[in-house]
Amino acid sequence: MNSFARATRPLYRSLAPLGDRILIRRAVKETKTAGGILLPTDKAKESNEGSVVATGPGIRDVSGVLHAPTLKAGDTVMLPKYGGTEIEIGDEKMSLYREDDILGKFD
Repeated sequence: MNSFARATRPLYRSLAPLGDRILIRRAVKETKTAGGILLPTDKAKESNEGSVVATGPGIRDVSGVLHAPTLKAGDTVMLPKYGGTEIEIGDEKMSLYREDDILGKFD
């Protein structure tokens, strides 16, 4: 690879989910309680909300029909406490879930 190509390529990679997988950016951890008490960042519980960054094309059933995901980029969703695959793209941490694992969508 020449120096020009190395200098012009993006500094991070993008990820396009496959099948029925959904790429999620988790919401920022809460550092303040409802009563106004500030929590140390290491003690703040992980948020169970996130926003959809990208979706896969969907999944095919046994007859070959493609079922597109019901979520789209920008949707805010409720996530399970455990599950998903943690990934890091650039300096940002994201999670990859199957559509069936996502608990719900906020309006």
